[in-house]
Amino acid sequence: MSRDFYPQGGPKQPRQSQYNPEKHNRQSIRLKEYDYTRPGSYFITICTQNRKRLFGDIMNGVMLLNPLGQRVHQYWGEIPNHFPHATLDEYVVMPNHVHGIIAIDAGDGGNRVTYATVGANNYSPLPPQPRGTSNTIGSIVRGFKIGVTKWAHQNTDIQTVWQRNYYDHIIRDERALHRIRQYIKNNPMKWESDDLF
Repeated sequence: MSRDFYPQGGPKQPRQSQYNPEKHNRQSIRLKEYDYTRPGSYFITICTQNRKRLFGDIMNGVMLLNPLGQRVHQYWGEIPNHFPHATLDEYVVMPNHVHGIIAIDAGDGGNRVTYATVGANNYSPLPPQPRGTSNTIGSIVRGFKIGVTKWAHQNTDIQTVWQRNYYDHIIRDERALHRIRQYIKNNPMKWESDDLF
């Protein structure tokens, strides 16, 4: 085909995107130099894309889960089935986020810890992950998010469930563990004053 066929002398060329380090360099929110496979307890917060309220509503201080919220609750509860080195502590599904505590054990079959001492899987009924599966908090969160997203794609018109990343906090001692447990338990009652409201 000749160039004369196209307006302005030729076909449109795809626009080349210039790499802009200020715009395209995403900073990790993980603690630098920290080994997230270490035994310890971690407070995790995972938010929906644009903080959309996808999982239900809160009425009179009680979270009422819709079908997607029920699936989120179920899949969070199934994490230890897929990651045997992980134990769940307190957690809650909110309208637009999930808070939960995940403890990672030492991998020796019984030395579970309650706190750290330092500063993809589709969730259909699958057997526990084989030895050698990544033991990081990141791999656990990734598997959970993939499972929920897959269910949403198959059963709703929601295309994007989660924001790109998640927040974690290393729980350093028993006092912090108790405080975070209380925060999670009380989250539905304090929803209107929550930063994620």
